[in-house]
Amino acid sequence: MPYDKLSDFIENRMRMSHVYQPVMLKTLLENNGQCHGSKIAKALLVHDASQIEYYTRITNNMVGRVLRDHKYVELNKKTKLYSLVDYKTFTQEQISELIELCKKRLDTFLEVRGEKIFDHRRKSSGYIRGTIKYDVLKRARFRCELCGISADVKALEVDHIVPRNKGGTDDQSNLQSLCYSCNAMKRDRDDTDFRSIRDSYEYREKDCIFCEIDQDQVINENELSYVIHDCFPVTERHTLIIPKRHVGTYFELSQAEINACNQLIKQAKDGIENDDSNVDGFNIGINNGKSAGQTIFHCHIHLIPRRSGDIDNPRGGVRHTIPEKGYY
Repeated sequence: MPYDKLSDFIENRMRMSHVYQPVMLKTLLENNGQCHGSKIAKALLVHDASQIEYYTRITNNMVGRVLRDHKYVELNKKTKLYSLVDYKTFTQEQISELIELCKKRLDTFLEVRGEKIFDHRRKSSGYIRGTIKYDVLKRARFRCELCGISADVKALEVDHIVPRNKGGTDDQSNLQSLCYSCNAMKRDRDDTDFRSIRDSYEYREKDCIFCEIDQDQVINENELSYVIHDCFPVTERHTLIIPKRHVGTYFELSQAEINACNQLIKQAKDGIENDDSNVDGFNIGINNGKSAGQTIFHCHIHLIPRRSGDIDNPRGGVRHTIPEKGYY
């Protein structure tokens, strides 16, 4: 490719949504026009602030703390500079020997443990489209779905609930937002056979009206749940969101099923509002157990549209499940 053509592309015609193109071209130019993809990946990492933040925290909170406790490393809290204690007393030969000792320990460790030491960074096991990642993070309100910490404090990662190598899919209901700490702790130490969990999603109970639902009634669905109109609506467009697996109450749902139901609740709410501009509120309710009013013992979530003036005094909302307790 002629110099003039490439130069014009870089300066005038390159359309950028990220740093990738100029970094790749720059790396190739700096390596005689040819290099391995891993070297280009390393060059990209230099520009990835989230990765730098991740390993800065590893440095400060793990390895740095251990070496400080052993009195081999010091940290200037004002400048954030690390120093090797007594470094200036070492000869160049001693420094070289210490470097070789570190390399030897590193090589031995990697030979024994291999790449498994970074398995926690590979949980997603493959590419997940950016738009899907964004939707998962947005659903989680940019917080870790385990510890609740904000993305402003710790970088978030999108991870599979049931791993791909255990049969998990890339469906949004099987993805979760975890901070790097929770994701690191969620290792493959758990020997649960996830295939049994996957198979449990197929469980249906004979004669259960929600297990044997007429497909013509279904107005929306995803992998693990579906939506129908309530047959005895409290208000117009009263909707039910129902997990496909036969499960008695909300408290028995898996996280994947909760995600799937929440996804359909949001879609149903948006659809109702788009179709009826008079809707300006919703009640979301779940009856768990006979004493709570449950009559169909297959978990289902009520999404009840509300309109100004549909009752004289709406104050108290779901508190009215116990008569006279709604007003306070």
